[in-house]
Parts: sequence; C-alpha cells; structure tokens
Amino acid sequence: MATDQDLVVETVRGILGAHEPFDPTPDRRWDAGLWSALADAGLTGVGLPESAGGSGGELADAVAIVRTLAAGAGAVPAAEQLLVAGPAVIAAGLPLPPVEEPLTFGHAEGVVAAPAGDAWTLSGSVSDVPWSGVAAHVALLANGPDGAVLALLPAADLPASAAVNLAGEPRGSLTLDGVRALVAPLNEAQVRELRAGYALARAVQITAALEQVLAWTVQYAGERQQFGRALAKFQAIQMELAEMAGEVTAVTALTDAAVQSLHHGERDFWLAAAAAKVRAGAAVEVVARLAHQVHGAIGFTQEHRLHHLTKRLWSWRDEAGSELVWSRVLAQGLLADGPDGLWPALTRVV
Repeated sequence: MATDQDLVVETVRGILGAHEPFDPTPDRRWDAGLWSALADAGLTGVGLPESAGGSGGELADAVAIVRTLAAGAGAVPAAEQLLVAGPAVIAAGLPLPPVEEPLTFGHAEGVVAAPAGDAWTLSGSVSDVPWSGVAAHVALLANGPDGAVLALLPAADLPASAAVNLAGEPRGSLTLDGVRALVAPLNEAQVRELRAGYALARAVQITAALEQVLAWTVQYAGERQQFGRALAKFQAIQMELAEMAGEVTAVTALTDAAVQSLHHGERDFWLAAAAAKVRAGAAVEVVARLAHQVHGAIGFTQEHRLHHLTKRLWSWRDEAGSELVWSRVLAQGLLADGPDGLWPALTRVV
C-alpha cells in the first residue's frame, strides 16, 4: 500500500520526467520550469507549517523531495528552501516568504547587521551563496551587535558575482551596503543547529546522488559486454561494485539517523549531522572514482548522464563545511564529557 511519502516521491519523479537534467550555464542558471511545476504542485512548501504559509507535511516528506530532486539532478534550490532557510526563518519567528518564490541560505561571517530606527540594515559581503542571482529571498546567518542574527532580505535585485561550483550551480557573492532586512537574534545553540542543518541538507543530497550513481553503475556493468561477457562477471568489477555498495550503505544509514535525530528534536542532532556530512564526503571520493572507472571513457563524455551527478557530488562535498571542518566539530562534541563520556556519546550519535 502506497504511503503519502511514496505519493510525494512519485509526483516529483513525474515532474522530473518532463525536465531533462542539465548543468547550469551563464545563460540558463537554473531550471525555472521545473521550479514552477514543483510550486504548482505545492511541493516547494512541503515540511513547512501551513500556519506560516507552507504546504504542511512532515520533515520526512521534505527530505524525500530533496532526495528525489538530487538523484534527478534537478537544478533548483529545493534543499536550501525546504531543509535550511525555510525552517530557520520560521524558527526565528520571521515571516516566511511566499513558497512559490525561491529562498536560499548564506553563512555571512563578513556581514554586520545594525539597527536603523525601526528597521535593520546589513553591510558587508557574503560569498558562496547557493543559487545567488536566482533566489528571490535569502536568509543570512550574520553578525549583530549582541551576537549572531538571522537576517531575511529580498535578493532579486541584489547584484551577484558569476561564481559557480563545478556543476555550474550558482555560488556567487553578494555585496550589501546598508540593505534593509528583517532580523532576529540567535543564541549559540540555534547557530550550531542551523549550521548543522545546512550540512545535513548537503548530506541528504549527496546520499541520494550516491545511490543513483551506484544503481547506474550496477546497471551498466550488467549490460556492457567485454571479451564475450558482461563486465559484472569479472571479479575485479564485482569487488569495485561491492566497495561502492558498502560506502553507499554506510552513508545512507548515518544520514537517515541524522534526519531522525532532527525529527525527534534530539539534543545531539548537530553531532549526528556532523557524522553524516563527514561520512558522505568521504564516500564521494570512492563512489565517484569507481563509477567512472567502471563506465570507462563513456562516463566522461558530455552526452552521458553520469557527469550530471558526479560533478554535483564533488561540489556538494566541499559545501556547508568540509570533512575536516565537521570532523573537528564531531571530535569536540564526542569528547565534551571527558573520557568516560566518549563511549556513551559514540553510541548516541553513530
């Protein structure tokens, strides 16, 4: 019997079927048609409460949408809107922009928020903003006079640099010079969980893409004939497929655990997210390399589908914090209670 989540996934897959995957270019920075179709189906607000202007539904539904779009190389800011910026804006008590308009998130260490009468203004610059120049609104983790703040501002008219990641997805810089914004203060725990949520969003995307790359590689190895038999019949190829499967299984388990930790509001969510991001990043190196090795030269051609995901994997791996960054966070968190608390912390998190 199909569940509501199954129906959501099938709906997204049906929409994706009408939109061929592509690597964004300066002339086509995102898939506006795909986003419009998702918005028309009410999918750009899933997981966000109806009382705030969202479509309702559970976190698991939003994760399923992000996973499906990631596996299909959908060039839209669904992960940023559904798993990072949207929940952060609502948690901070700020008004959620219309969910039909793309919302993104940026970590703006170089931006300062200052009160200006009854409003706030932002000054400084922020780099590597996902879907910059595309998103209509941006939620920025910035610096206020008394600590961190979440700032929400319209981004449609803000000039953005032309920077992109390896897959061509916009990752430009924004320069703010007294731009007016809505601002809410954040405490240390909120900042930590926001950053962890961003890392988990990338881990969710990586996990889905890794699963799809594995499926494609297994299919190719079973169909491609070499020396009179399928590639999958060769022991060396079997070993490579097994190694890929082991990596994907491990990443899926940790990412699913982190999603459950977030869903249940567990205090160690940020550590679970750190573990998921570290493991996901490490798996990218193995799975992408072996996938291209099994596919051979054809996997590197522009016409083949493989590069649509491997280039995104290599990009997402370094975004929202690298393995080194999150490994340090994870180590500090696990050791916070001293030697006697290490094993209990490990069993809680991983």
